[in-house]
Amino acid sequence: MTKPARKRARAVTGAQRGSRHEEPGEGGADEAVAFIAEQVAALRKLAERHKLDVLHYLLGMTQLEADEHLRLRTKRKLS
Repeated sequence: MTKPARKRARAVTGAQRGSRHEEPGEGGADEAVAFIAEQVAALRKLAERHKLDVLHYLLGMTQLEADEHLRLRTKRKLS
């Protein structure tokens, strides 16, 4: 018996979506980073609760990176 063939999911490319610029209705890069930092914090708590140590560590690094990005962007805007 053979397995049915799977259809490949197409990746959305920049050409199909337009440019890398923001889509209408989306926030800017700062809002995206703030949203990511918030979501990562929740995921990190979940990973910790379930003793998923490597995921907890990696999500912590992601959260640090997002926070650093926001800190630097804020610092540039104040200058």
